[in-house]
Amino acid sequence: MIQKDEYFVLILGLDNAGKTTYLEATKTKYTKKYKAMNPNRITTTVGLNIGKIDVDGVRLNFWDLGGQQELQSLWDKYYAECHAVIYIVDSSDRERVSESKETFDKMIASEHLSGVPLLVLANKQDIPDCMGVHTVKPIFNQNAHLIGARDIMLMATSALTGDGVDEGIRWLVDCIKRNSIDRPPRNHDDNL
Repeated sequence: MIQKDEYFVLILGLDNAGKTTYLEATKTKYTKKYKAMNPNRITTTVGLNIGKIDVDGVRLNFWDLGGQQELQSLWDKYYAECHAVIYIVDSSDRERVSESKETFDKMIASEHLSGVPLLVLANKQDIPDCMGVHTVKPIFNQNAHLIGARDIMLMATSALTGDGVDEGIRWLVDCIKRNSIDRPPRNHDDNL
């Protein structure tokens, strides 16, 4: 049996941005016979949720971290171990978009995330009158110098309907593979 290269992906964003729903949509899309949690039963994450999928010959391990302000201080404990970040923005919450952008800027300024691929998702595109990518992108591009030399993509998605999930994950896998020289995969047999 061939061991797949394993990569760790953080799912970050403010509370109620749809991080856990996105993780569930991803597991549903890529795991045969996976029965997703009912979206109405998903509650605020305190700590983290984990998940894994196999795609394009690699295994992605997800760490979905709680987004409440008091939990954000724990995020940096995971930065050095991750191979990519998915940052989820609630595009239906105009009142908190500046708070989300400040949290994003603080996160990408970390030296431990230097060069790590970054997928930014304008989530909840299924909600009427949400902000589209054309509205979200300039807000998050204001401090483009913090982004540095890394792969970055901003995409529209709906974790609830699954729209955009496949495209985002496949883009991220390509970036992770390209970046594997700087951040090599972790395999179970590394310490044998």
